[in-house]
Amino acid sequence: MSRSTLLHTLRAARPLIALPCAAAALTVGLTACAPAAAEPGGPVELSADTMLLDVRTPEEFATGHLDGARLIDFAGGEVQAAIPSLDPDAEYLVYCRSGNRSGQAVALLERAGFTSVTNLGSVEQASAATGLPIVAE
Repeated sequence: MSRSTLLHTLRAARPLIALPCAAAALTVGLTACAPAAAEPGGPVELSADTMLLDVRTPEEFATGHLDGARLIDFAGGEVQAAIPSLDPDAEYLVYCRSGNRSGQAVALLERAGFTSVTNLGSVEQASAATGLPIVAE
């Protein structure tokens, strides 16, 4: 096969190679955004030392949050500011409205050396996983 024929064949095959690669990248990208809850809908054990962190805004928190949760507004920069005052050896369960902010908060905590941090996803998923009720102020 001549060099020009080979190049022509490779150029013609490029879309066939690019499509599966793009599909794989999209799949990996979408799953990387999903909440990192251990088992969706599965129970999460709570101990007396477990810290529940709600990383939504104060307005969202007021409409309903897990009983006993501590509000640390991710969008307001409170998670980053609170890290020095949090116990890195404690267990943290983190949730928000959809799992996006809680995923980002978990990543911040893990980069800061926290080892027992779980993203519970949304407030509804967190309630189902922990068995705790959603209460409003």
